Amino acid sequence: MDDHDYMGAALDEARKAYALDEVPIGAVLVMDGEIIARGHNMRELWHDATAHAEIIVIREACRKLGRWRLTGATLYVTIEPCPMCAGALVMSRVDRVVYGSADYKAGAVESIFNVVQHSALNHQLLVTAGVRADECAGIMKDFFKKRRSK
Repeated sequence: MDDHDYMGAALDEARKAYALDEVPIGAVLVMDGEIIARGHNMRELWHDATAHAEIIVIREACRKLGRWRLTGATLYVTIEPCPMCAGALVMSRVDRVVYGSADYKAGAVESIFNVVQHSALNHQLLVTAGVRADECAGIMKDFFKKRRSK
């Protein structure tokens, strides 16, 4: 599998969020070619402001692996991480983040801030942007168009 395929798995998670009337962002965490954790936004159903796809995936991976350091991992997420999620990626020592579509309202990887590569922090991530960007942006556009029409 490659970045395109793993982003497909993240898009599957985004579709699950969409079906639950959650903002359709999905993520998967990969280590050694294996998907270790999957997740999607659950803020509305869990009544939890921190229940972003990335946070859910990091928590699941840490539990599964029995450690908080996720060195060697790549996180795939459909939309550029926000400041909270970008900080969690740094703190959990994920090596790389791959995202689909930029977030010009809250993006903290490249669009507004660059938390994951800030030189003052003790860990920086490699970044790959724009993987299946049109599909990732499309599901968000469809979701918010549907929400506005209600």
